[in-house]
Amino acid sequence: MKKTAILLGLLVGTTLFADVKKGEEVYKANCAMCHTVDGRRGGMGPDFNMVSYKRTKKDIASYAKDPYSLFEKFGYSANAMPTLPLEDEEFKDVADYISSLVKFKVWMIKRKKELVKVENNSTKD
Repeated sequence: MKKTAILLGLLVGTTLFADVKKGEEVYKANCAMCHTVDGRRGGMGPDFNMVSYKRTKKDIASYAKDPYSLFEKFGYSANAMPTLPLEDEEFKDVADYISSLVKFKVWMIKRKKELVKVENNSTKD
């Protein structure tokens, strides 16, 4: 029973990881020319780390699929994003990838707070 549970966990984890990995491939082929994922400026569109904070996976997939009809609903004054010729699964995969970025950013914020705390304690001494 324990082996079955471990195997099931590995299969589910691999499937989830595969979606993120496929989404990264979709990002590189279709999104990277306008959107960054490293917090740097440079693209016409917002960095996907910021998108991952503000939007759910469902919102990301919906917007990517139909940006012309949704840009006002999402709070943008204009839309420069083209309609992408992707399959539904590819929209879901890229949304999974974008959503996965938030985990790293949460870790970065936590780490920064820890460093500031250490720095503040050392200046008090």
